[in-house]
Amino acid sequence: MAKKSMIVKALRKPKYKTRQKNRCKLCGRPKGYMRDFGMCRICFRNHASAGLIPGVSKSSW
Repeated sequence: MAKKSMIVKALRKPKYKTRQKNRCKLCGRPKGYMRDFGMCRICFRNHASAGLIPGVSKSSW
């Protein structure tokens, strides 16, 4: 889990646009962020496996 201070810091409007950091909406993780879904890869995997993301299913071949 991300530190509360880092999550709050990321929510503030940055002075410069380049300082903006995407964070997972659920856990606050800064790395492995997926823009299309607004969450990190770990939360995405958990939600996709549980069927909470419409249109996403586990692939099998």
